[in-house]
Amino acid sequence: MNKPALLGASLIVALGAAFASCESGNKTATLAYSTELNGQETVEAQYPVDEEGYTVIFDGTNLNGWRGYGRDHMPQRWSIQDSCLHFQRGEGEGGDIIFGHKFGNFEVEFDWKMSEGGNSGFFYLAQEALNPEGNLEPIYISAPEYQLLDNENHPDAGFGVDGNRKSASLYDMIPAKPQNANPWGQWNKAKVSVKDGVVTHYQNGEKVVEYQLWTPQWTELLQNSKFSEQNWPAAFALLNNCGGENHEGFIGFQDHGDEVWIKNVRVKNL
Repeated sequence: MNKPALLGASLIVALGAAFASCESGNKTATLAYSTELNGQETVEAQYPVDEEGYTVIFDGTNLNGWRGYGRDHMPQRWSIQDSCLHFQRGEGEGGDIIFGHKFGNFEVEFDWKMSEGGNSGFFYLAQEALNPEGNLEPIYISAPEYQLLDNENHPDAGFGVDGNRKSASLYDMIPAKPQNANPWGQWNKAKVSVKDGVVTHYQNGEKVVEYQLWTPQWTELLQNSKFSEQNWPAAFALLNNCGGENHEGFIGFQDHGDEVWIKNVRVKNL
């Protein structure tokens, strides 16, 4: 697999912007973001704020603020289709994608549906980490993953322990219970809350996973997974302190080679 081009410029989104009102009276957030690490050149975009106070970072009309992981642009195989963020199989540049702002305490919601036999994932607290040689590490080496899966037709559903690779699970660590995913081709609603290290996964309105980061229990979960210190030292070190010193990171979606559709992505700082 070809490595993605290293990001010469990171998209930094300042979510601490003031809220404004548009002509229709609907609230919007003015978000300033930059394509340069030093932040000297910035642009601003308007993001809708819904009635519940969530900033809508993907509303089906544009990809402002989104880019490829380790890139300064969106990969070709991610596009807007029928007001959805869609990953499609085929030729052209692929890769995981992120929204270019690091979140700390936050709540994020989105709707998703999978192709038959499909696999994807939602990452949070991700870092664009480099290895000692200066090459970009994959996103999953630093980010916990909320699994997105066709449980009935993808073989990964049968791997792992006690269903911990099925939809909404903390991938390879904690199974989502109850397992209430809708089948491929039907919409599911996902929600992830991160508050002072307490992480909760919801699927279709039910709490299915809860755990606490940066604790001995978190370290034990990692040691019993594919990310253990013995099996994968680099992943263990990054995940054991995921979010880094500031306990914050990017959110994003996985290119696992299968078609997936995502809509109504919204986030709230907690």
